[in-house]
Amino acid sequence: MTDGQISSAVEDVLAATQFVDIHTHLFAPAFGKLGLWGIDELLTYHYLEAEFFRSSDTRPEEYWSLSKREQADVIWRTLFVENTPVSEATRGVVAVLKAFQLPTDRPDLAEARCFFEAQSIESHVRRVLQMAGVSIVVMTNDPLDPEEAAVWLKGVADHRQYRAALRLDRILCNWSSHWQVLAGQGYRVDERASGKSAAEVRRFLVDWYERMQPVYMAVSLPDTFEYPQETVANRLLKEAVLAACRELDLPLSLMIGVRKRVNPALRLAGDAVGRADLRALENLCREFPANRFLVSVLSRENQHELCVYARKFSNLMPFGCWWFMNNPSIVEEITRERIEMLGTSFIPQHSDARVLEQVIYKWNNTRRTLTPILSDTYRLLSEDGRGVTRGDIQRDVTRLFRSNAEAWTNLRAPVSGSQAQSS
Repeated sequence: MTDGQISSAVEDVLAATQFVDIHTHLFAPAFGKLGLWGIDELLTYHYLEAEFFRSSDTRPEEYWSLSKREQADVIWRTLFVENTPVSEATRGVVAVLKAFQLPTDRPDLAEARCFFEAQSIESHVRRVLQMAGVSIVVMTNDPLDPEEAAVWLKGVADHRQYRAALRLDRILCNWSSHWQVLAGQGYRVDERASGKSAAEVRRFLVDWYERMQPVYMAVSLPDTFEYPQETVANRLLKEAVLAACRELDLPLSLMIGVRKRVNPALRLAGDAVGRADLRALENLCREFPANRFLVSVLSRENQHELCVYARKFSNLMPFGCWWFMNNPSIVEEITRERIEMLGTSFIPQHSDARVLEQVIYKWNNTRRTLTPILSDTYRLLSEDGRGVTRGDIQRDVTRLFRSNAEAWTNLRAPVSGSQAQSS
């Protein structure tokens, strides 16, 4: 294949392949108002809120006093009318509007609101995921969130395009504020996680596995995370979470490096990033070879180290370019490095979408960014003496964006219709 043929084949294969979105904050339609979609939600996404406060004299307390509709209006006016929307997050909104053939340069949101208000959520979900080229999205499901737990406990109908992930943040990162919830449900736990607490947390996780049928368990960890220091969180991690993951044959997703609420006035927009000591990850991978770890790190400075650890531990799967890393320039840098060090044995990206329509632009960005990366990789391989075929390209793209996720999380496993879930 010539250079031009390689590039064309890569672009075609990326466009035609249905991806698995391994990590999102989306909800299946059965979760009702927990699922976010539409123009007002797109505009009040916390990435845009952070940008808004940089371009407006509005104080945070004034902004939070507005209705959702008013917040969307002021963000639209500030970032899209009074300024050119050149950032990744603002361009994403423009791309979504264009995808639905809506105007991108109007002074108000009347036409966009009219369009989204006319949509039926079930058909809209199918259309959006088709436009994004995504076959399955994995949710983030917290059994200790009262609003979400209430939906699960009523029983949630299966949805073929949504799978669950069991989120552990309140258990591992804020046990002192939530252990009483488990105690109130009949689990014999205490604030110090002593005695039978770990075994009871394990029982809690198994019970919720039966209810959710998650494809992995997950936790977001701060940049200060250390293991094996003697803490309540590490005791529960070792004796409850990792033990349950082995019992249930589930991987554990570790998303490492967030610094919560460095500016509390901005709420979700007030979180930041810190460089983590990945020796904690080294210790986990070495001590628990029977556990599988999905890992994404938030600091750019940790990315190379993560690749090196992935070469040392086959039970570690790097995935995605998370949060502040999800900008095309940084995605390109990280993905090129991963290919050079790991071949195709990683998962390049996830959308991290909180609002349904975000998957359209996030996955379009990924395909656009990956086309030159893969094309350059195959061109260099060809120059070094090994030609590539379209079949080679298809195999590699399938592995990167489907097979690795399916194999690591058992996504292909059949789901029993008798079990209440949304996975």
